[in-house]
Amino acid sequence: MTMTRTLILLRHAKSAWPQETPDVARPLAARGRRDAPAVGCWLREQAPRIDLVMCSTAVRAVQTWDLAAAQLDAIPRVRHEERLYGASAEDLLTATQELPHTASTAALVGHNPGLEDFLTLLTGVVKPLKTSAIAVITTPGGWEQAGSGSWTLEALATPRGR
Repeated sequence: MTMTRTLILLRHAKSAWPQETPDVARPLAARGRRDAPAVGCWLREQAPRIDLVMCSTAVRAVQTWDLAAAQLDAIPRVRHEERLYGASAEDLLTATQELPHTASTAALVGHNPGLEDFLTLLTGVVKPLKTSAIAVITTPGGWEQAGSGSWTLEALATPRGR
């Protein structure tokens, strides 16, 4: 029997642009540090319990997840994945197809344009994913069967802090 899989796509929060800092090392801006905990509050209230998180190794993605996760009731296992930095929709599909069958809900923390393209690839829905945006999508099949048009967009939010 195959269970429904839930995938949460999370774009990192607003980043700063310090001079002489490589893109991968850019930290969150003040607004991003306010918004990331709001992401965690939204996830705690609106999303199913997360079994596994795959997070880009970019500083802004790691900081986003760390601040969001601090708001959750149960902190899921996190895998920091270098390949999620600059990943295309096809790269994200490969990563999703490799998720363990024991995880019913997983989250990908990453970047645009890859995340927006991936959302469109899986659901056929074209929606912008601004910084701190969350898309919750589901499929009746297993991770390894993830493919074009086989997912349903269940929720889309862009939580903002105060």
